[in-house]
Amino acid sequence: MEIKVFASIKEKIGSDTIDLFIGDSITVGELKNHIFIDYPELDGEVFQVAKNESFVKDDEVVTSDDTVALIPPVSGG
Repeated sequence: MEIKVFASIKEKIGSDTIDLFIGDSITVGELKNHIFIDYPELDGEVFQVAKNESFVKDDEVVTSDDTVALIPPVSGG
């Protein structure tokens, strides 16, 4: 699964995508756990997960066919 990342997450990992092998499907909570294991530099990073352009909760199931993105909080001024 290719996961799109933005802002501080992109800066920390040095890429605008994360490639993660998940099999057929995984919950968002499990996805987050895999990301924190594979990318320890993201430990403590706060973000929401979007599936097909809608924010989802940790119990939502995602598949490799879904468009998934990690969206950090946005601040402005």
